[in-house]
Amino acid sequence: MAAAAPTVLRRRLGAMLKTMRLRAGYNLAEASELLGLFGPPALSKIESGRQRPDLERFFSVYQVTDAAHIAETREIAKLAISSRQKTLFAQYKDVIRPAFADFIELEEVATRTDSYVATAIPGLLQTAEYAQAIIEGANVWNAARTMRAFAELRMKRQDLLTLTPGTDDDRAPISLRYVLDEACLRREVGGPGVLREELHHLVTVSKQSNVELRVLPFKAGAHPGVDGSYTVFHFEVGEPVVAVESLTDSLYLEEDLHVARYAAAFDRLRAQALEPDESRDFIAGIAKETL
Repeated sequence: MAAAAPTVLRRRLGAMLKTMRLRAGYNLAEASELLGLFGPPALSKIESGRQRPDLERFFSVYQVTDAAHIAETREIAKLAISSRQKTLFAQYKDVIRPAFADFIELEEVATRTDSYVATAIPGLLQTAEYAQAIIEGANVWNAARTMRAFAELRMKRQDLLTLTPGTDDDRAPISLRYVLDEACLRREVGGPGVLREELHHLVTVSKQSNVELRVLPFKAGAHPGVDGSYTVFHFEVGEPVVAVESLTDSLYLEEDLHVARYAAAFDRLRAQALEPDESRDFIAGIAKETL
């Protein structure tokens, strides 16, 4: 079986298999022998998400008979090896760092994302010019070629907004709910012209049925997002995952208590923010002011 990087969904799948083993009453040595693996280290690789499993063998050995649980495990395994993910990872491997690989994986398989964004327009809503300016300003890449590749990857990710069921991997477009701090709209990334076009783009894309965009104006005062940006990923199967952004990395939270707190904070942020129609008017007003 092929080795795989332990991204979030592969770790989740591995944890599910470990839980199955423990419920079946086997230690690593006993289970690896019954599964026909080369000792406990081989099983540890599977349970940590670094090796792909033969699921049917695990179900048989662990005597898993619950149809719903089997179906959920199979679906998680399917999502973890999405063909589009593999294509993106292969095409842009030089610019996809491990933590960002997790983010792309979750973005690719989520049915809905709830995002609070504190400082800049999020990647899926950026114009090419705005994306290039953001990437250059971040001062992370030391070569023009890698900056161009990362910008191209960002544009490629936006295909998620317009997937057509039956023609594009049989998936519907992802549902995106954003709360944007007013600061995102006023920071002149790339200069006034680039920002103005980005704001016009936001007005347009926010009219798509799968995009909800709300603005949190400065006058809203204190709010639950003061600690920074984050995204809650929701899936057709399995529990949500929270990605919390930092300057150098992203933290992924899966514990129910943490996820529930971030989800509740997002609900409060939506309640404090302007309604979608009001938000479009607000954005259009800033665009007119941007000269």
